Amino acid sequence: MIRVAAVGDIHLGPDSAGVLRPAFETLSECADLLLLAGDLTRHGTADEAEVVAREVAALDVPVVAVLGNHDYHSDQQAEVTDVLAGAGVTVLEGEGTILDIGGVLVGVAGTKGFGGGFAGRSGDEFGEPEMKAFIRYTRRCADGLRDALDGLRERGCAVRIALTHFAPVPDTLAGEPLEIFPFLGSYLLAEAVDEAGADLAVHGHAHMGKEHGMTSGGVRVRNVAQPVIGRAFAIYQLPVDAQGNRSRRPFDSGRGTSR
Repeated sequence: MIRVAAVGDIHLGPDSAGVLRPAFETLSECADLLLLAGDLTRHGTADEAEVVAREVAALDVPVVAVLGNHDYHSDQQAEVTDVLAGAGVTVLEGEGTILDIGGVLVGVAGTKGFGGGFAGRSGDEFGEPEMKAFIRYTRRCADGLRDALDGLRERGCAVRIALTHFAPVPDTLAGEPLEIFPFLGSYLLAEAVDEAGADLAVHGHAHMGKEHGMTSGGVRVRNVAQPVIGRAFAIYQLPVDAQGNRSRRPFDSGRGTSR
């Protein structure tokens, strides 16, 4: 069983130092890895990233992250990434990473993603240069996610997880105003997940959404924005068989810790 802890939208700043550390220090008891689904800071400054880094430094489980829109706000995303990397966090953007968990190769492919909307109500690459650039950026993010997932399969990962900040499906946005759905995610991310294949897709960003969703191809999607899950992290258990291969049995969702 691979136990995945995940949370997004923790929005840490100088006054939140130490808030999550006690809960994160329990991870070795209940999880094999921690995924951070973006919006780790409030305004995307290196100083705020230092707070995040101290919360996750030297944990007993590997930590993999993507950045969110808040982490880009101050145009210091490179510095934010460097600070997190200095604390041992693997920050992904159009890339994948492989973790050996008890002999099982677990691959995580990540991108921040971007908006654009969902099937039947989405933008496309037509009209003004600004609109074309908007959708092309989303497509580049989705293409990076697809390529990363493909690479993980080629490298023999038994379990593959797609990690984004923006949502790949509208299911997990239920509760958000319909008017802002195009700014919360894009169907292109779900297409990438379905085409390349994954066992789980994790995202954040939608504070008023719901936790559970699914792509049209049957990949389970989980919105782990902290306001949605209401706890320090959620736990998702992915069954593997005796040979270390992903089991086709449905995975179980744990409640995680409320600390």
